[in-house]
Amino acid sequence: MTQPDTTAAQSNAINYPLLARPHIQLYGTVDEQMYAKFLDGLAAAPTDGPLVVSITTLGGDPEMARAMGDSIRLLREYTGREALFLGKVAVYSAGATFMSAFPADKRFLTKNSRLMIHERLMNSTVQLSGPLNTLSPVLNAKLNEIEDSIRIQDEGFADLVRGTQVTLDELKQRAPHNWYIEASQARDLGLVLDII
Repeated sequence: MTQPDTTAAQSNAINYPLLARPHIQLYGTVDEQMYAKFLDGLAAAPTDGPLVVSITTLGGDPEMARAMGDSIRLLREYTGREALFLGKVAVYSAGATFMSAFPADKRFLTKNSRLMIHERLMNSTVQLSGPLNTLSPVLNAKLNEIEDSIRIQDEGFADLVRGTQVTLDELKQRAPHNWYIEASQARDLGLVLDII
């Protein structure tokens, strides 16, 4: 009697026992509430050993994602503590921004998860009203906001691809069209270390 081939369905989870019970588990929209939950989880987590953070999100506020990421960076730089990222099911938009705070070799995805990376979005109306000499500063202020947002976006993109096989130029070409990346492809590109 032949045994069924189960290698395709096997998980690499056994190789990473720390990921079984993340210290901080985030899910839902990346917003101020998630940031508060993240800070509470960080305060309650053990103070030694690797810190495991998991997230499932369809996106949200990129600034809240950057703030959570900065806490991870500061923890790593001030204490030398290892922090591991575990993306579950969906790591879209601001979730990928948060993921970029972790080195590529400290990132993991669960089986059948997806990343989605896109450019920052802006919805804005510029109201021009008043003497002509007062209108140019309004337009310049909006242009400055856009240019600074692009710089922030590019900094995050550079962090996301650092240590991977994806170039910054490639990411910038794909991002305007919502780049969806399956877990196995993310691993093959080096965006994550492995799949569990």
